[in-house]
Formats: sequence, C-alpha cells, structure tokens
Amino acid sequence: MAGRVAVSDEHSELICRARQGDLEAFEQMMRAHDRQVYRVALRLLGSAEDAQDVAQEVFLRLHRSLHRIDADRALGAWLYRVTVNICRDTLRARRTTQPIEEATAFSLEATPHVESERRETHRLVEKALARLPEKERAAIVLRETEGLTTSEVAGVLGSSEGTVRAQISMARTKLRKWLKRLI
Repeated sequence: MAGRVAVSDEHSELICRARQGDLEAFEQMMRAHDRQVYRVALRLLGSAEDAQDVAQEVFLRLHRSLHRIDADRALGAWLYRVTVNICRDTLRARRTTQPIEEATAFSLEATPHVESERRETHRLVEKALARLPEKERAAIVLRETEGLTTSEVAGVLGSSEGTVRAQISMARTKLRKWLKRLI
C-alpha cells in the first residue's frame, strides 16, 4: 500500500469505539495528539491563547468528522492539515501577530543568565518566524519543529515537494538574515 501509513490495531479500535459514542476512546485519541496540535498552532500563531483555541477547534472537527476518517490510516497527518488550515483562518481574521508566551518550563539547573539568554533567543526566533509568510512558516515549522519529511509536509499543505523545498529554503534564508540582524 504505497502512500499509506501503517497504524496499530489499537488506533483503529479507538476510532471505531469513538464513532460508536465511546467518550473515553475519543479522550484517549485527544491525549495522544493534543501536544502535537498545540505545538504546531503555537508555532504558527505565536500566541498560547490562540493555540489553545485552535486545538479545541481541531478536536471539535475531529469529533464531527469521525465517520469520515479512515481508521486504517494514521490520524496525525489529518490533524496537521486541519491545524494548519485553522491557523491560516485565524491569521487571516487577525492580520497581526502577537508575541509568543513562554511555552516551556525553565530548567532548575540553569543559571539566571543562561535562562535569560535562552528566553531572549526563543523570543527572537519566534519574532523572526512571525515575519514569514504563512505558507513558509507552516512549511518550516512542520519540517524543522515537528520533524515531518518533505513528502509529509507537502501532503499536509496540499503542495508539491518541490514547492515545499523552495518554501523551506526561502524561510531559512530569511530567518538567518533576520536573526543575524537582530543578534
């Protein structure tokens, strides 16, 4: 089966149970993917509050779409695609990007100076990401942050692999230029 991702029997069973109204099965699916959805939305939108709103909308759409989802295919790609689309809609409605809130806990072992530098670097990267056009931002976040292959990113974004490679290359060039100027 070319182009299909093998999924476990447990995954298929969860989808089938959720279709039959088993809320525990649906909650298990949500728990398995909630960090992925939130992380992508946070990177694309730059706002923890908006990312939470997007995650809720993604899982509402998942619940409404359970009857159409192929239980034999991995759910991750569908969730990435829906997350990116909702983020695009959110950005179009908002047309401005707010600074990102700290999304990770700080290490207890790090000195205040190291933590300050880490926060500043994180802030600068997020600021540079926010300047990218939404398609380039989505491509580089999915590829570099989420670790998807170029082929998977192309599938999620509905683009060709060549287009995704070009978007990632342009995004990297712009990010390097902007970060060099900021630092």
